[in-house]
Amino acid sequence: MSKVLIIDDEQSLLITLEMLFSSEGYEVVTASDGREGVRLMEQRGGLPDLVITDIRMPDMDGMQVLRHVRKVDPWLPVVLITAQADKDDAIKACNEGAYHFLEKPFQNHKLLQVSSEAVDHARAGRRFSKRRRELSSQCAAVVPIGNSPVFKHVLETAEKAAATDSTILIQGESGTGKELLARYIYNSSSRAQRPFVPVNCGALTETLLESELFGHLKGSFTGALVNKDGLFKVASGGTIFLDEIGDTSPSFQVKLLRVLQEREITPVGSTEPLSVDVRIIVATNRELDTEVDSGRFRRDLYYRLNVIPLRMPALRERRDDIRLLIDYFLERNGESAGHGKRFTQAALEKLECYQWPGNIRELENVIEQMSVLGPSTRIGEEHLPGKIREPAVRNFVDDQPKATPTLDTVETAYINWVMEQVGGSKKEAARILGIDPSTLYRKLSR
Repeated sequence: MSKVLIIDDEQSLLITLEMLFSSEGYEVVTASDGREGVRLMEQRGGLPDLVITDIRMPDMDGMQVLRHVRKVDPWLPVVLITAQADKDDAIKACNEGAYHFLEKPFQNHKLLQVSSEAVDHARAGRRFSKRRRELSSQCAAVVPIGNSPVFKHVLETAEKAAATDSTILIQGESGTGKELLARYIYNSSSRAQRPFVPVNCGALTETLLESELFGHLKGSFTGALVNKDGLFKVASGGTIFLDEIGDTSPSFQVKLLRVLQEREITPVGSTEPLSVDVRIIVATNRELDTEVDSGRFRRDLYYRLNVIPLRMPALRERRDDIRLLIDYFLERNGESAGHGKRFTQAALEKLECYQWPGNIRELENVIEQMSVLGPSTRIGEEHLPGKIREPAVRNFVDDQPKATPTLDTVETAYINWVMEQVGGSKKEAARILGIDPSTLYRKLSR
């Protein structure tokens, strides 16, 4: 049961709101002025889950209540009730951290909706704040964030894989968090106390990549002035993560195949192989089975790598996780900048409906941009980048593969197209589609 503190010097409104929230299952505490409200917060068995306060009150007004709440608990949401004449003050209060404001006279259902959203947002914020503290105390252990079914399935498979030494192939679009998943597997494995060595194979030439991974002897090539251990040897007993494995050359693939088969490396310029004890995790944003069919990737190496396949879903496939990720990035940026910010409901819906071609990396960049350039506390739809605020309209038929599409593919494309036309409004999209909103929610989640 959520507890709400309602502060207003108008007794009739106070009684009305007490009856309204009690009928919705809230535990209600009321106060007739700001000073009494602050006292009740400190005396009545802990802080409430929500504070609703008028702005204009004698002795201690709503702005002073807000500032007190922000000092006590930055995550405790405050909803302001204001007359038209006080609208400028209400906007100022939102910039100082109020969750929302409603002008008198307001509709009861609107106040209940805003209150429910405020409580849910605060709980999510506290949950991720607690998770961050726990992770910090565990030496910055990596735990990917997400509750969507498709993501939970990936995480469950990764946890099972972590208990083995089997080679793992992680595929997925750029920015989906493939290295984060690799680190999570490493941290959950018996090799967690040994090195984790990440290598971006796409960023190195073939010669340099071979030298970096396998090492070289002095004089083996121009510039080889001393003997150098390769990263496979540096990672001994631990895990090596080979990112963008699909970008490597056929000749390098032959050498990597031998490492997987024999568990040996041969430094450049040497004829003596060295045994290595390393867990190998590889990742790519390419479709390796397609690369194999086209002859750009060795089939035998693909089978050696594809022992435990994992596919990181694109962010548009796990829209249920977008708000959780936003809360996480907002909190992280807020801690580093010394302040907290929040998005309006309209802005959150726009963020959820955007296609996110850059996936989580793009979302993280947008949230950081809003944390730096957005208003002091409350970020509205109008503050979002234009590509999110007004996404380009796509032809939902032409976007489909040339092969005959399935019914599910057409339905998915059509629903996405309708959602874009209505600016992300689920209610309006359900009306156009002729289905119940709850049916639309299930389809979007799927």
